[in-house]
Amino acid sequence: MRRLSTHALRQRWLTAALVGSLGSASVNAAEMVEERIESDQLAFSIEKVAGGLENPWAVAFLPDGRYLVSERPGRLNLIDDDGGERQVLEGLPEVSQRGQGGLLDVALHPAFGDGEHDWIYFTWSKPEGSNSRSALSRVKWQGDALGDVEHLFEQNRASSPGRHYGSRLAWLPDDTLLMSIGDRGIEPPRAQADDDHAGSTLRLTATGGVPDDNPFVGDATLDDIYTQGNRNIQGMVVRQNGEPWATEHGPRTGDELNRLTPGDNYGWPEVSRGNDYATNEPIGKTSKPGMVDPVHVFDGRFAPSGLAEVTSDAFGEWQGQLLAGGLGSQRLVRLQLEDNDVTQREVVLDGELGRIRDVRQGPDEAIYVLTDAADGALYRLRPVE
Repeated sequence: MRRLSTHALRQRWLTAALVGSLGSASVNAAEMVEERIESDQLAFSIEKVAGGLENPWAVAFLPDGRYLVSERPGRLNLIDDDGGERQVLEGLPEVSQRGQGGLLDVALHPAFGDGEHDWIYFTWSKPEGSNSRSALSRVKWQGDALGDVEHLFEQNRASSPGRHYGSRLAWLPDDTLLMSIGDRGIEPPRAQADDDHAGSTLRLTATGGVPDDNPFVGDATLDDIYTQGNRNIQGMVVRQNGEPWATEHGPRTGDELNRLTPGDNYGWPEVSRGNDYATNEPIGKTSKPGMVDPVHVFDGRFAPSGLAEVTSDAFGEWQGQLLAGGLGSQRLVRLQLEDNDVTQREVVLDGELGRIRDVRQGPDEAIYVLTDAADGALYRLRPVE
């Protein structure tokens, strides 16, 4: 079977989603939450697509207009756009649910929809006795069900469960996959260790292998590592120009936006803009030769999770800008970039929805936001006149 290009597939998904939304417009039961919110550059509405989700973590979009939403306790939900009806898909492995652990990010293969590449990739905290590891697996989509799970990667050292799994996924234009792994919270210096996956991003092939052109292939650093010195990346997106960007948690303040460049070291814990939780004293230096300074440091305790680029021209001036979600801050922040600098920043949501876990540009030209709560929900933002 001929494989369609990623661009062609995305165009096909967009057409299907638009046709589906037009065909069901009269029966769509999404709940209107806010009819109009004014921002500096446009006004938008908020609809609630589905509720009753237990600590949801990520959303992915199927070509037929339905959604896949992961819940941290270990469930993957198939959700209809019409009324938010959902079913739990069976067949995923048992996850470690302690603290921040569980079933985490979900991403479709870039060529999903051609039959051959109908893979769903997911990150999860793999239990190992009293410890756990960040892991990556994939499962074949079979209509309305999951096939057999294939395990692709697990970090090389298990740790006490509960903290700093990272676990965001993002596809690069060459169909290699980026995956973030947090420093695991107990021993921050692991993020500077060449023989440890903790506190890094990885670049993997679609089958979990190591690309030959990874930056550390052949030297002392683990071959699958792409960047080092990352505390806990929970927002990651590859922009339309091919650049990967990430938001990561600082300790007590010092949350960062970074452009990810292969082979670079982002400093943690030797470099930080945050403070120690117990003493409130600064951690490390604010800058150091050979380590990359953040492009942007968020105000206060932002707690970033979820990052999207607005690619739809329906959002006017927002197109090409980043939207970053915040957990503790309950904020959605718009960031305009020019030459790798943030030139404008605006808080466009401030507590209206709660803790924001995931932010995605949808194929139907809407922006989707997932909230982290025991009764979390999936919301849709649309521009209004």
